[in-house]
Amino acid sequence: MNILVIGSGGREHVIAQKFVQSPLVETVYCAKGNPGMKQDDIHLVAIEEDNHPELIQFAKEHHVDWTFVGPEVPLLNGIVDDFEAAGLKIFGPRKSAAMIEGSKDFAKTLMNKYSIPTARHQTFFDFKQAKEYVQQKGAPIVIKADGLAAGKGVIVAESVEQAIEALEDMLEGNRFGESGAKVVVEDFLAGEEFSLLAFVREQEVYPMTVAQDHKRAYDNDLGPNTGGMGAYSPVPQIPKEMIDEAVRTVLIPAAKGMVKDGCSFTGILYAGLIATDEGPKVIEFNARFGDPETQVVLQRLESDLAEIITDLLDEKQPSIKWKEGGFSLGVVVAADGYPGEYQKGVSLPAFSSSDETRVYYAGVEEIDNKLVSSGGRIYLVEAEGTTLEDAQKKVYDLLETKETTGTFYRNDIGSKALK
Repeated sequence: MNILVIGSGGREHVIAQKFVQSPLVETVYCAKGNPGMKQDDIHLVAIEEDNHPELIQFAKEHHVDWTFVGPEVPLLNGIVDDFEAAGLKIFGPRKSAAMIEGSKDFAKTLMNKYSIPTARHQTFFDFKQAKEYVQQKGAPIVIKADGLAAGKGVIVAESVEQAIEALEDMLEGNRFGESGAKVVVEDFLAGEEFSLLAFVREQEVYPMTVAQDHKRAYDNDLGPNTGGMGAYSPVPQIPKEMIDEAVRTVLIPAAKGMVKDGCSFTGILYAGLIATDEGPKVIEFNARFGDPETQVVLQRLESDLAEIITDLLDEKQPSIKWKEGGFSLGVVVAADGYPGEYQKGVSLPAFSSSDETRVYYAGVEEIDNKLVSSGGRIYLVEAEGTTLEDAQKKVYDLLETKETTGTFYRNDIGSKALK
């Protein structure tokens, strides 16, 4: 069969690569992809992800059996609704269900309604009211832009002054435009973070192996929040009982609640969780695979990803098997200055294909047949190992041999689990 993947980052690179590896698949297209994907026999399609009519026409003309949506923006733009209206199969939530990521307030309302554990919170449009609330609550406290902000709309304020500055930035300074016109202010939760994703078809939930993302830009969790600087899977310090409880109290009630509310969810549901003394609590929901968690989680999948998606779309029971032992770890290489202003056009080192390590490209373009940087997060290096330390060593040993001028990466991805 032929498959179309929507998106252009490292997440889409690994998803498309998994599809290429399937004996069921003939051709994998990616719109619009990036030139780093070509090394894995992924066919790039020069159509922007927001051009739904052209994508639909392409899918019809190239006999695409089904389409997989990687990023959140096309989901919230209604790409699933438009493909389905054109009679095409597509895997991902409709626009109404994607609001679980598109609006923090929507997600909090759902959690309140169905008793899904999360931090205490309030939503504000007015700066003065939000400021008074923060002054009353004290710090640390968390300020979130209601809408999408590319992973940068969450401020964990260590002081009341920092919280007020963030509120002013969003509500008065219009930093995130429409996304920050409404903010959610919530209690700070202490504990170990982990990401729990699942394949979902309405009320059916098929959980994946857990991962831990590293959001802060610099070592020791310092610096600003980013889209993610690295991840590893599984997470040894999160007990199985905690994961089982999260499936029972978070994923299943969310899926069932959305069916009851008339916005049933089919696609990848991502719960960003924190292991508190009172059990797992939700930090955020996403309506798609996380990046960089996907690059490590899918390495743990033994089953055929294309077959799983086909079965879900055909309303069959999927067979899903995960690796029992070992670990996968990935480190993001980003442009100097990210997540703020960063330089583009940095020459990238060449990587040879190896069973030991894999490279997934994101913010890259091709000039004179060579890859150069074009985005903040440029590529991710991933490796598997029998132990987490083994996987970590393989990644950093490789990076140490490469020229990384103009870029940076964290040196402690996975180290928290090794202490």
